[in-house]
Amino acid sequence: MTTAEHLREYHRWENDPETILGYGNQAPQSWETRAAGYEAQARSDRQTRFEIVRLTDDRPVGTTVLYVDHAVRTAEFVMVLAPEARGHGFAAEATLLTLDWAFHMAALRMVWLKVLEPNVRAVRAYEKAGFRPAGRLRQAGWWRGESCDELLMDAVRADFPGPSAIP
Repeated sequence: MTTAEHLREYHRWENDPETILGYGNQAPQSWETRAAGYEAQARSDRQTRFEIVRLTDDRPVGTTVLYVDHAVRTAEFVMVLAPEARGHGFAAEATLLTLDWAFHMAALRMVWLKVLEPNVRAVRAYEKAGFRPAGRLRQAGWWRGESCDELLMDAVRADFPGPSAIP
């Protein structure tokens, strides 16, 4: 689970130019806004937040979040990685473990995400973890000053048969 102790790190990752670009945001978020947002998130029963930790030194390198809709047992998936952690396989592994938890521990039926089409590295990591294409929102995103399509991807419980990989 994420911790307030690492909030400054999360804020740094979220304000990294590549992260801002990947989410299609236009500007960084202030520390005050982020800190207030974390407090609200910590009180919410609709969010399950995980910290991605590098096993070699127990250092946090990212977070994954499931925004759960309890009424229909589905969730939106969101992830952010530290700039220095990108390109090392953390994205696919953390996504896979989060999906495993979602289906085997939380008994969710479906998990979905939105990703900007030009964010090819993210799309590949999500596919490697088990997400499949589910649709397209035409011209719904923003990438490097241009509009772009936003891809919808999903994963369902049937895609993850057998026992959980989480001990």
